[in-house]
Amino acid sequence: MDLDWLKDFLALAEQGNFSRAADARNVTQPAFSRRIRALEDWVGAPLFERGAQGATLTAAGTHFRPLADDMMRTLDRARRDTKAVGERETATLSIAATHTLSFTFFPGWIRESLGLEAFGALTLISDSLEACEEIMLGGEVHFLLCHHHGDAPTRFDAERFASVSVGHDTLLPVCAPDADGRPLWTLPGAQRPPRWLAYSPVSGLGRILAVLRPAASEGGDIVFTSHLAAALMTMARDGHGVAWLPLTMAEDDLSRGRLLRAAPPEFDVPIEIRLFRSPDCRSRAADDLWTRLSKAGVRP
Repeated sequence: MDLDWLKDFLALAEQGNFSRAADARNVTQPAFSRRIRALEDWVGAPLFERGAQGATLTAAGTHFRPLADDMMRTLDRARRDTKAVGERETATLSIAATHTLSFTFFPGWIRESLGLEAFGALTLISDSLEACEEIMLGGEVHFLLCHHHGDAPTRFDAERFASVSVGHDTLLPVCAPDADGRPLWTLPGAQRPPRWLAYSPVSGLGRILAVLRPAASEGGDIVFTSHLAAALMTMARDGHGVAWLPLTMAEDDLSRGRLLRAAPPEFDVPIEIRLFRSPDCRSRAADDLWTRLSKAGVRP
C-alpha cells in the first residue's frame, strides 16, 4: 500500500469530486483515478460510489475514513518524534581537552556552569595539546579546552578561531618534603642543583614554560620528561625532582603535605583556562553553548 493512496482517499472524501481532488493532490485525473482504484483493490472493497454528481463514500469507505485519518496522524507523529530524536543526536557536543584539564577543571565546569542535560550527549577527547590541536584543525570537534598564556604561541589564527577565558589557574614549582617536612629543593638558589621533572614539547604547559622561562626554573638538570602533568606529579610526590604543576592539580597534595612549594608564591605563573571554538565543526548544540557562555559574561 502506497502512502499517497491514503492521501488521495482523504482528498477525494473531502472534495467529493475526482477533478478537484486530483488538482488538490497535484496529479492528473487519470493518474488520481488509478491510485484510488489501486487502494480499493488493496482494501478489497469499493470505497466510493461514482456518479454524475461526483463521488460519495460507500459503507466501506465511511468505515475506512476515520481509520485513514488515524493512520495519517500516527505517521505524522512518528515522523515528528523521530525527527526530534535525530535532532537530539545532532545536538551532540564534542570537546577536546588536555589531559590535565580533563581530570581537574572539566568535570566541575560542566556540572556547575553548563549542565550536561542542556546539550544532549557530550563527547570528551583527552590528549596532549599538540594532539588536541590536530583534532581541532581537522574539524573533528566543536571546542578545545586548554591552558593558555598570551605570550605562548598557539596554532590557531585568532581571526578564524574565536576563544573565551573560562577559568584561571597557576603554575608553581613543587617537590616532596624531606624527613624534616621541608622541601627537598628550595628555589631559587637551592643549595644543591634541582632535579627537574619536565614537560615534553607536545605539552601545552611545557610550551608555556619554555616561552616564559620563570626565574625559579634556572639551574639543575632534567631527569624525567613526560607530556602528562599527572606523571610529573607522581614523580615529584615520590621525591624524584621538582615539577611545575597547575594548582588545580596539585592543590590537594599541597593541602595534605604530600607536596610542598619549592619557591615562594611570587614565582608563581598565572595562566588562563581557555575554550577555543572550531570554525569548521558546527552544530546547534555548539551554537547554544557559545550563546550561553556569552550571556554568562565570559570574556574573550
